[in-house]
Amino acid sequence: MATLDYVDIPSSAILLETSEPKQIRLAPKIFTPLPNPDLSPSVLLPPPPPLSANPTSPSRPSLNLSQMLLSSALPVPAGTSSPRSKISSAPKLLSTKDPLSLPITTANFKKFVAKSGPVFWMQDRIEEIITWKLGWKYTSVWMAVYAFLCYFPRMVMVLPFVTLVGIMLVTDPSLQRPGPIPDIEDEDDLPSPISLQPSEGSVDWLANLQGIQNLMGLVGDANDMILPLVPHINHTSPYTPMIFTATLAALLCLLPLVNLLPLRPTFLIVGLMPFALTHPISMDHFLPALAVTMAPYTKRGRVRFARFIDDDRLEDKHWRAEMREVELWENERWSPEAKDEDNHPDKSGWRKSNLKPGERRPWTRGRDGVSAIAEDGSGDVSSNLTFSLAPGWLFVETEDWRPDLEGTWISNVGADLGE
Repeated sequence: MATLDYVDIPSSAILLETSEPKQIRLAPKIFTPLPNPDLSPSVLLPPPPPLSANPTSPSRPSLNLSQMLLSSALPVPAGTSSPRSKISSAPKLLSTKDPLSLPITTANFKKFVAKSGPVFWMQDRIEEIITWKLGWKYTSVWMAVYAFLCYFPRMVMVLPFVTLVGIMLVTDPSLQRPGPIPDIEDEDDLPSPISLQPSEGSVDWLANLQGIQNLMGLVGDANDMILPLVPHINHTSPYTPMIFTATLAALLCLLPLVNLLPLRPTFLIVGLMPFALTHPISMDHFLPALAVTMAPYTKRGRVRFARFIDDDRLEDKHWRAEMREVELWENERWSPEAKDEDNHPDKSGWRKSNLKPGERRPWTRGRDGVSAIAEDGSGDVSSNLTFSLAPGWLFVETEDWRPDLEGTWISNVGADLGE
């Protein structure tokens, strides 16, 4: 048999030759079905160990990706191609293309981290332009481009070609280095292409990983912000019919206005509004002044909305009974040498811990800030902000403490002091 000088071939190996001389017959492909492990209790995988209550660092070996995923394909019930697929004959989607496994997850995650740099680069450039961090020249140019597209919207169709031509002009070596273009005869003399895939563990690779981390946190925060609104639009809340009626009425009122509004000036004003609001002058002067001006109306609206929600939760027994509001006062003292809970120096400010012996208690029932027992004879305020009410009175089960944002009691206190 033939031998190779750089490979050790076992003596028992036999070449698969065909009838024609000096031709090797390829081994036939063997097709095997996907693994279908037995789901009997005797072969089930042991449950994963409980995670520690304290968060661990990614560098510690106590918690890693292999503890959360299996090293082979997860068992899928018969008749389904993946946990997401309901019908075996349905075409595979991107989310059900490959079975869940640790090697595929690791390879795809490394590939995603290495190749996601342009996404975060574009995100940073957009944020820098909108927030005026590159100077007024860059932002003004992009504002002018947007205004041009608003008045000539058909130019959007040629925007991809203009972008491609601009990229090739920016990367042209003759424009970066003035002079004649050298003649290139051999392919080895061509400049090497720019590598867009950083190596694992490099600074760029870690920067991409940091961007993925922050993006995951942003997605989670956005989900937590939107999730409380979902019950009001999927008919799991009693307010869904009212919201549907208001939305339908607003839509019918908006339809005639669509034909009356000039679209180009409208899109121009709406598109340039974020640039105007994020300008340093607006951030330092206009927005704080607007917040101070609108603060009373904003607080009043929040109080009215909170009271509307609490009244809607009341039951019939509450409406038939007499109801009173219970006030609780928090007393603090300002000190330039305040300390935190661990008795370490902290920034100066108002805190209950700054109260001195013989002064007001941290929590009181009376408006004077001194008496801890109300006029009706109810008890003191405990550490968990509860106290006993007069006989025959109970707290409303569906309500909780809410801060007094209006401060209507200030006029009453002033009148009492004047008397």
